[in-house]
Amino acid sequence: MTIGIPRGLFYYYFGDMWCLFFDKLGINYIVSPQTDRVIKSLGSKYSSDEMCLSMKIYIGHVTYLVDKCDMVLVPRIDNYGEFSQTCTNFLACYDIINNLFDIDVVDYNISYTSGDTMKKAFFSLGKKLGKSRREVRDAYYYSLYKTNKIRKSKVIDNMNKLNLSGKKVLLVSHPYNTYDYSIGLPVVKYLESIGCIVIYSDLFDSEDLGYKLSSGLYWKFSRSIIGSIELCKDRVDGIIFLSSFPCGLDSLVNDVVSRKVKCKCLNLVIDDMDGFAGIETRLESFVDIV
Repeated sequence: MTIGIPRGLFYYYFGDMWCLFFDKLGINYIVSPQTDRVIKSLGSKYSSDEMCLSMKIYIGHVTYLVDKCDMVLVPRIDNYGEFSQTCTNFLACYDIINNLFDIDVVDYNISYTSGDTMKKAFFSLGKKLGKSRREVRDAYYYSLYKTNKIRKSKVIDNMNKLNLSGKKVLLVSHPYNTYDYSIGLPVVKYLESIGCIVIYSDLFDSEDLGYKLSSGLYWKFSRSIIGSIELCKDRVDGIIFLSSFPCGLDSLVNDVVSRKVKCKCLNLVIDDMDGFAGIETRLESFVDIV
C-alpha cells in the first residue's frame, strides 16, 4: 500500500509530521513533486473558476498522484476552537476530491468544537491504516516531538535574521503560498537576488498577537501570520502581503491590517498567469521605496 501526499495546502502545515508518522509505522508514501506548469495545468483543468490559485494547485497535485498510489491523504480541518476557524477549503477539500476523482481517500477530522483534536485525528488515521493503538501512539508522539524540534530550529533561524544588517522585508503569507514553487518562492528568490533579507511570517509563535491588529479575527492561520507584524514592525524596512487570487479571506484581512500598520506595505496578489515581469517591476519599485 502506498499513500499519496499532495504537496499543497495542508502539506505545508503537516507535511513533516505526516512523513515522520508514516516512516515510524513503516507505511509507504509518495509526495507529489514541486509545483510546475504541468501540475498547474492539471489543477486548472479540474477546478472551477471561483477557486483560488492555491486550491487549484492542490487539485493539480492530487491529479498527479491519482495513478501513482493506492490512496490519497486528504484531511478535513474545520477549526481549533470556537474562535480559531480555518479556511473553508480546508473543510471542503475531502468532498471536492471525492467528487472529482475515482480514488480511495484516507482522511481524518480536526474540529475542536466537536472534540476532534489533532491527537484523536492521528490515532484515527493509524487505525484506518491497520495499525495497533500502541504502534500509533508511539508514532504520534515520535512525529510530534521531531516536528516541533524541526520547527523550533526554523523559528530560531528566522528570528536571527532580524539581527542581520541589510534591507529586511517581512513576507506576510500563508506557508502554502510562501513555499510553493509557482507562487511565493519566485518572489523570495527575486527579493534575495536584489539584496533583501526575507523574514517569514509563519515562522513565529505569534498567533495571540494577531488580536492586536484585529480583535475580531477568528481565522486561526491568518491571525498567526499577521501576529508576526507586531513582533517585526519596528525591525523591518517593509512588509509584503502575498496572497493567491482570488482569496476572499486574504483580500479582507490584508486590506484591514495594512491600513493599521505604520510601515511601508505592498499588497501582492499572484494569479495563474505565467508572466513574472510585472511582479518583478513592483517588487523592485517597492524595495527602492523602502
